[in-house]
Amino acid sequence: MVHVICLPGGVAPAAQRYAPLLTAVGDGAELHLKDLEVYRNEAPPADYSVQLELDAIDRFADANSLDRFHLLGYSGGGFMSLAYAGTRPRRIISLALFEPASIPGLLTQEESAGFGALAEKLRGLDGPDFMAAFVREQLKPGVEPPPAPKSTSPEMQKRPAGIAAMMRAFRTYQFERSMLEACQFPVFLAYGDLTHESESTRAGVLARLFQDIHVRRFPAIHHFVPPEQIYTATHVRSLLDHWRRAEELAPQLPL
Repeated sequence: MVHVICLPGGVAPAAQRYAPLLTAVGDGAELHLKDLEVYRNEAPPADYSVQLELDAIDRFADANSLDRFHLLGYSGGGFMSLAYAGTRPRRIISLALFEPASIPGLLTQEESAGFGALAEKLRGLDGPDFMAAFVREQLKPGVEPPPAPKSTSPEMQKRPAGIAAMMRAFRTYQFERSMLEACQFPVFLAYGDLTHESESTRAGVLARLFQDIHVRRFPAIHHFVPPEQIYTATHVRSLLDHWRRAEELAPQLPL
């Protein structure tokens, strides 16, 4: 059986983010959904860090008796997945990403401009204003953002503080990108053509870092469309093919 640990981003919880994928893969894979630690309590921990998330993935995998597994990450969960894969490559059979929020390690000048611009636009904002700017700034110019929710659940009210905490943690996390260059497992990276160009910049960086990576751009979608528009039949087939190929290669890769 193909076992996949799935990490969501900073907005939707794992059950919502991956519901269409869970249904679509059926018996093709067993998905283990793990929410981010930043939302475990009402407010992010005072000592919140990337390392805290990585340690929690270790505990989650151990609790599910998964010595090795496939890792799937979306947005902020994509950053955590990259950090985990680089620091614990022997546990990873394959890595799959959808629009990682950033790449661990020293940012290139082009990456830094995109991430820095987003952080600057969010500075001093909170609540609905924070979320509106967070969504708007990650879309291509002219792309209409989704309508703001008419009401906000207590769970969603935690999102602005959680996203801000994650962005701070990304900036302070110490990571050598050479660890990604050394990874030999297959990587699948997907992004939408309506997301801000900073995402294609990240795709280009990752394509140069990983030895075995397949990058696919999907038309007419962006970071914040409903998950069923992301995990279409084509995307799901790509993931299933990726996982099957990785399972075939796994015995050949060094442990």
